[in-house]
Amino acid sequence: MRILGIDPGYAIVGYGIVDFCRHKFSVVDYGSITTSSKTNFSKRLKEIYDDLSFVIEKYKPEYMAVEKLFFQNNQKTAIDVSQARGIILLCAENFGVNIAEYTPLQVKLSTVGYGNAEKFQVQEMTKNILKLNEIPKPDDTADALAIAVTHAHSYNSQLSNY
Repeated sequence: MRILGIDPGYAIVGYGIVDFCRHKFSVVDYGSITTSSKTNFSKRLKEIYDDLSFVIEKYKPEYMAVEKLFFQNNQKTAIDVSQARGIILLCAENFGVNIAEYTPLQVKLSTVGYGNAEKFQVQEMTKNILKLNEIPKPDDTADALAIAVTHAHSYNSQLSNY
């Protein structure tokens, strides 16, 4: 199963593509989509859509795992990230990619086994699970890979219920 993990944003969208077969991971690619703060916001959304479309066309994932948003403070940032997240979901729908959504708590539990894990712990465990030499940068990319791992673990546990 090929999974595209996404850490949504509008300045940086992290993505990570992994294959998961017979309880083993294989990293296909990872990176980030970046947009400039000097660019009109609607054009930034289009850039995200276009770049993500390229990634989906190139790697043909079966699933897109996207982090659900959690904001405590800045409402403007939350609204802007929500708009970018909508574009990301629309892109997946337009390409017929199955979508799964996970909270930060679910990602922490899936990768570290502890709901109060720190960001670095999640990134370190993701690096170990995927047998990477180092934690990918930027952080959004590492987070996207953790979200992909979470989907593989969740999907795998759903299969064991049958």
